[in-house]
Amino acid sequence: MAGYDNSVEVTMTDQSGNQQTKTFKIKTANLPKWIRSFPIKVTVKDKTKMNLGSNELTVLNRTTKQTFAVDGDGEVCWYYLRWNEHIFEQLNNGHILLFNKIKSSDEKYNMLVETDYLGRVYREFSFDKTLGGRYAGTTGLLLVHHDVAEVPNGNWLLTVDDGSKYVEDTIAELNPNTGKIIKVIDFKKIFPESMYKKSKIKANDNTSSGLGLMDWLHINTIDYDAKTGNILLSARNQDIIWSMNYQTKKINWIFTSKPTKEWPSSFHKYLLKPSKGTKYPGGQHGVYLLKETESKLDILLYDNNIAVTNGDKKQSGKFSAVTEYQIDTKKKTIKQVWSYGKNLGKQNFTEVIGYAQRLKNGNTLINFGFKNKGKESNIIEVDAHGNQVFNLTITNSAKDMTYVYRAYRMQFYPDNYVFDVTK
Repeated sequence: MAGYDNSVEVTMTDQSGNQQTKTFKIKTANLPKWIRSFPIKVTVKDKTKMNLGSNELTVLNRTTKQTFAVDGDGEVCWYYLRWNEHIFEQLNNGHILLFNKIKSSDEKYNMLVETDYLGRVYREFSFDKTLGGRYAGTTGLLLVHHDVAEVPNGNWLLTVDDGSKYVEDTIAELNPNTGKIIKVIDFKKIFPESMYKKSKIKANDNTSSGLGLMDWLHINTIDYDAKTGNILLSARNQDIIWSMNYQTKKINWIFTSKPTKEWPSSFHKYLLKPSKGTKYPGGQHGVYLLKETESKLDILLYDNNIAVTNGDKKQSGKFSAVTEYQIDTKKKTIKQVWSYGKNLGKQNFTEVIGYAQRLKNGNTLINFGFKNKGKESNIIEVDAHGNQVFNLTITNSAKDMTYVYRAYRMQFYPDNYVFDVTK
């Protein structure tokens, strides 16, 4: 906690197993002005029912500027001083992966950084038009955006731009040991040509305006399943989620309200049929695998519920929700098994941004990150019955665009993290 005289107990164990314990008093500094300048309001905090586990905090990863984390009372307990965008991934080695600016004056975020909660930097990778080499063709990979997934071999799957006029429609595998891109999948080569050539959706970020760049797909999530080698992806601007094998690039299934007749016949076998009462998502974020048994799998996603090109046009804009679906991969059917958010109505509708995380005790942490047109970010934890056990609201700065992109509940520090003072 900031501005507090903390008692820290340190236990030292030598090679013979002998232990010594000593308690130190450490006075922490006050919070920096950039955190104190906006209010954090907690209206619900039932810590007996919250999933706080062992030394867990709620990370508030903002779209721009600095990331920070709060405890069950909403008190800021950790913050990151460098500007960060979109990516905050806890790696298998206990480190964290972020996407920074090399200099705060740089036009784009351009530095992928492997660091830890103490600020030690282990690896940095700059991104420019030369990245990717022959795997990316002649244009190179210009930008990382939105998400990253770590695969069992330690490599990172990144959502990237491929340097063409079509943006946010490519993924790439980076070997962090060598800094080389070893594989690229361009979804212009996977989906029907008409989906991108006839698209009228232009990239709307400040650095792309006026350049004629087309954001036809807008991949905002990538999740890797180590058991099957499949990847699960979400594309906001097509209101579509799909699964495919990463090695073979073979599609497993597609869930979208885009009518069957608008797909080439070769795609019809992939389209999931929803059961009665199952809602199509729109402009969704944060889809990932919860569990799988034989031919069935459960997935969780944050449904912004805005029909960008397809979506649910009748309900679009009325609410946003976190939804759990169960998919029968053999029968190619999908059914909605749990959802929360519809009861909150339009006041928690978020046309962009958002995330949901299923916690260890069965609760779900939900980030309504762009509430009230981005003026607020509302983070809510609910139990399996939809009862709120935590509710935190941050009043955002519209000038700085500092709304929360994703909220994560995670352990500080994870069991697999080791700080070696000799390195």
